[in-house]
Amino acid sequence: MMGRLLRANLLATARNPMALIYGWLFPLIFLAGFWALYGDDPLPLALHAGQFFTITILGSAAFGLPTQMVAEREAGLWRHYALTPAPRWRFVLAMVLARAVLLAGALILQHLAARALGMPALPHPVSTLLALIVASLCFLCIGALIGSLVGNVPAVQALGQCIFLPMLILGGVAVPLASLPDWALPLSNLLPGRHAVVAIQTAVTGTGTQAARFELAMLAGHGALALVAAVLLFRWEPGARVQIGRRGWWLVLAAAMWLALAGLAHSRARPVPAPPDRAAAGVVADYVRGVGAPAVPRKKLPVAQNHPQPLPPDQVRDRLQAGGGAVVPVPQPVPELPQELPAPDLDAIAFERLPPDAGLVAPIAVEPADAALANALARIERQLAQWPPAREGDAVQQVRNMLLIAAVPDLLQMDPLERHLPLLVEAQLQARFGALLPALLAQVALNPQAGSVAARADLPALGLPAHTGTEGPVRGRVMLYAFKLLGRVTGRRVGDPA
Repeated sequence: MMGRLLRANLLATARNPMALIYGWLFPLIFLAGFWALYGDDPLPLALHAGQFFTITILGSAAFGLPTQMVAEREAGLWRHYALTPAPRWRFVLAMVLARAVLLAGALILQHLAARALGMPALPHPVSTLLALIVASLCFLCIGALIGSLVGNVPAVQALGQCIFLPMLILGGVAVPLASLPDWALPLSNLLPGRHAVVAIQTAVTGTGTQAARFELAMLAGHGALALVAAVLLFRWEPGARVQIGRRGWWLVLAAAMWLALAGLAHSRARPVPAPPDRAAAGVVADYVRGVGAPAVPRKKLPVAQNHPQPLPPDQVRDRLQAGGGAVVPVPQPVPELPQELPAPDLDAIAFERLPPDAGLVAPIAVEPADAALANALARIERQLAQWPPAREGDAVQQVRNMLLIAAVPDLLQMDPLERHLPLLVEAQLQARFGALLPALLAQVALNPQAGSVAARADLPALGLPAHTGTEGPVRGRVMLYAFKLLGRVTGRRVGDPA
């Protein structure tokens, strides 16, 4: 019976060309608006994927589904369904699922258009799909509740705007949470729009939906309560009044559970995310004493024919203890190294001018990673053993490729993962290059425009987003991390300066 109801609703939707135009054209308009506003970001559109995907879902739920429900009820189509033995909940659920199919096409079209405009490939497609499904079903159930409450199309527009606009402005959907005043932040916890943006964004530019389990649970709770209320308030005839009767106690219970969800969300609210970082990393001269590049004499390093031996794991662990416990790598074969490298003049480098480790630009963790984050770091480390860019090119290029693992998540502000990845990279570099690492890091730091950053497109193999924008921002971040790690491995800068 559910399959037949779903097929009937799909056919009714397909026969309405305006529904298809509204459902598929408007998401592209929203995307064009975000592109006009944020097209100059380091990663075009990727930093705002949670927002424009949520707007598409919210528009379909607040206007598309309830408008279709009211129009079909006013046309008398539902009188035929009332004669079937199917219970009301099956009919309401079939409408939600039919609209979800239309919405899926709109989201796919929007994603393809975003990719054409420069957004990188999804690093976690399964997690992204899960977040979109949960958010879509949640808001469509809210849309079914709107369709059950109102009696005509103008009422749909009025009630839909009462839900749509607050979520856009106060829920972090159109206006980033970082731009809201302090008094508005507690209100955003009451709205599922905030949970949808966080869940989708965590899947697109984060470590996957495992880090957004609470937000997914909140969306599932809001959707289930809205579906229950929609079934309780459902009516077949256009002129029939909403009959509550004995079902009123169920509505009271649903309202009480919604308040409990809102209170739980308020108590578990995360810190407000920082706005997307557009700050420049600076140039080499900013971190060199005097004018121009430091005097770097060329002399042979104390390594001639033999490759440097990796540091013992206990020494790596001791060196990183202040930084929160990065994963100690398994020593790997060291690539061919040049016989002569410039020895860095450490006194000429102003390590104290580098951005603080606790800041937004090039951060490095000082706190231990929690269990979920440790699992993500361990997964990246395992995949890194098979990552081709870690073994391509000369030693300097390999160091530059490894630093991209820290640089791109920093541009994406993948907090808290971005703070721990530099420690993992440092441990890997220490194990691979040993005594030659300071000279290699200096080469990368003092020559940020040299070499290639093409490996930024291969980061999805590690479960990290690719970088598809201009090279300038990512080269700047590579330079900063090269300077920072150079200070750390030489003991010139361990943590933030006093």
